[in-house]
Amino acid sequence: MPEPSKTPWPDGLRFAFGTLTVLPVKVTRWDRDAARAGMLCAPAAGLVVGGCAALAGVLLLALGAGALLAAVASAAVPAVLTRGLHLDGLADTADGLGSGKPAEDALRIMKQSDIGPFGVITLVFVLLAQVAALAQAYGGSWGRGALAAVVSATAARLALTLAAREGVPAARPEGLGAAVAGVVPVRGAVAAAVAVTGLAVCAGALLGTYDMVRTAVAVLAAVAVAELLLRHCTRRFGGVTGDVFGGLAETAATVSLVVLSLGR
Repeated sequence: MPEPSKTPWPDGLRFAFGTLTVLPVKVTRWDRDAARAGMLCAPAAGLVVGGCAALAGVLLLALGAGALLAAVASAAVPAVLTRGLHLDGLADTADGLGSGKPAEDALRIMKQSDIGPFGVITLVFVLLAQVAALAQAYGGSWGRGALAAVVSATAARLALTLAAREGVPAARPEGLGAAVAGVVPVRGAVAAAVAVTGLAVCAGALLGTYDMVRTAVAVLAAVAVAELLLRHCTRRFGGVTGDVFGGLAETAATVSLVVLSLGR
C-alpha cells in the first residue's frame, strides 16, 4: 500500500491551478506528493474554469446576445484559461493515433510543433460539437447553458484525475505526463469521481429531475469514453503524455456536452 500523501492541500491546489490554468498561481512544489494532491484537486480547477465559462455565456445572454454567441464564448473561455494546451494536446494525440506508426515514431510526431491533418480535422469537429451542444443548452435556458459549461469543464479535469491513477505508466521519462503519471491512488481517484458525480447531480436537481439524471449520465459517459481513449493511447504509445492528458480532457468535455444536449 502506498503511503498517504503528506502534502498540504494548499500545495495541491497551487499545483492544480498552476499547471492546468493560466491563473496567476505559483507552483511551489513539483515532487510526487504535490503532483498527487494536485491531480486530486484537478476537478476544483475545472469548477473554476467552468464557472468563468458559464459567466461569460450568461453575461452575453443578459446583454441581448443569442444562444449561439453565448455558446461560442463558453467554449472559448476554457481554451483561453488553459492557453489552448488541452486543444493542442487533442490535436497532437489525434496526429499520433492517426499516423498508424509504431509508438516511438508516433510520439515523435506528437512532439512536433505543427498540427497535421488528423489534428486539424479532430479540432474542427470537437469545437463544432462543443459549440452546437452549448448553443442548444443556452437555447433551453440560461441555467441549462451555465450548468453545461460548469459540468463539462469539471468532468474534463476529473478525467485527468482518473488518468493519473496508479498503474497508468508514462510514455516518456520527461514532461508533465511523466510528472503526474501514476501518482493518484485508485481509491482517491474513485472518491474524486463519486464526489464530482454527486455534486453534478445536486446541480442538475436545481433544474428538475430530468436534468439531475441527465447530468449524472453526462459525467459518467464522459469518464467512460475518456477511459476508453486512455486505454487505447496506453496500448499505442506505451503510456500517457501531456498531450494525451489534453486529449482526454477535451474528449470528456465534449462527451458530457453532447449528453447534456440530448432530450428535451
